[in-house]
Amino acid sequence: MIYISAVGMVNALGNSADEIAANLTRGVAPGMRSRAGWLQGQQETVLGGVEGELPPIPDPFSVHRSRNNQLLLAALAQIQPTVDDVIARFGRDRVAVIMGTSTSGLDEGDEHVRLTTQGESDSHWAYPQQELGDPSRFLANWLNLEGPAFTLSTACSSSARAMISGRRLIDAGLVDVALVGGADTLSRMPINGFDSLESLSTTLCEPFGRHRSGITIGEGAALMVLTREPQPVALLGTGESSDAYHISAPHPQGEGAIRAITQALNEAKLKPEDVGYINLHGTATPLNDQIESQVVHDLFGETVPCSSTKHLTGHTLGAAGITEAALSWLILTCDLPLPPQDFSRYTPDDTLPLCGVLHQPALLEKPVILSNSFAFGGNNASILLGRVS
Repeated sequence: MIYISAVGMVNALGNSADEIAANLTRGVAPGMRSRAGWLQGQQETVLGGVEGELPPIPDPFSVHRSRNNQLLLAALAQIQPTVDDVIARFGRDRVAVIMGTSTSGLDEGDEHVRLTTQGESDSHWAYPQQELGDPSRFLANWLNLEGPAFTLSTACSSSARAMISGRRLIDAGLVDVALVGGADTLSRMPINGFDSLESLSTTLCEPFGRHRSGITIGEGAALMVLTREPQPVALLGTGESSDAYHISAPHPQGEGAIRAITQALNEAKLKPEDVGYINLHGTATPLNDQIESQVVHDLFGETVPCSSTKHLTGHTLGAAGITEAALSWLILTCDLPLPPQDFSRYTPDDTLPLCGVLHQPALLEKPVILSNSFAFGGNNASILLGRVS
């Protein structure tokens, strides 16, 4: 069995696990607010941002200088003692680094293009900043590691797949420990890209709402240390699939999502009724919520509590999988109440297939959580976490 020995995270809920746990319980996200300058035409839109000062990246690592990597440093600082310990005990060649991202340093590249087209110089930009492989390369260099290091970019399932890959490396005996995670930062390209697809809400998103109109984009990072050494929470099972139905729409019957969830349950040797909570992908787009509701209804019926937390973090794109797995880990380790949908702000969609979407906070009665990530291209990943004795 693979265990989670440490978790660090930053997102719109806060800059530490304690702060995020408190705000998750309160249903309040300090970093979720209307922001100008991101959408074309100067229209304001609600985005989830990480507030406050981030760790600087010193000159010897200047080619890695991006906000994406600063978020990773902020998450790393929270678990540095654990990381230092496993490196000392297992060796630098026995620790892997697997990250997920969809933007990397894209916003720095975008700013570089803007400056140069206006005839201004930009001495701070270097091409490696925006390479998709940079997050894992940066952390491996920062920690002076010699084991496998690579980045996955499969849109919104990227960092969930990083967790799956880390587990496989340990199972295969290639490493003893895997530092897995992901980061994505606010960037004009994906924000305007989703807007062009008519999938961006300029107001706070409304998962499973009657008038839901699209996603709220957020930024964030999370890191986990995976190990064989027993810990209170384990990675019980994982599932992944690619139905390749459409570049930006899910399969209408949710076939790939069903395969990923079923694979995770089978791997964990669990039944649907063993799951205590489902962290839904829940993007608040019309199609995603419709199809995910149907999938959950078909597999779990109406009784398993479930909700989306994207109104509190925003959709953190490539970091969504690890962010929501980290929130699930917090619920398990801190006995937090399950977060409901905020139907005080909007009307639930009563035309959706019935499932256990929470209207009020609830207690976790069974210590097993399923977290779903369904991405563009029909790229699906499901993660099962559980408390173990």
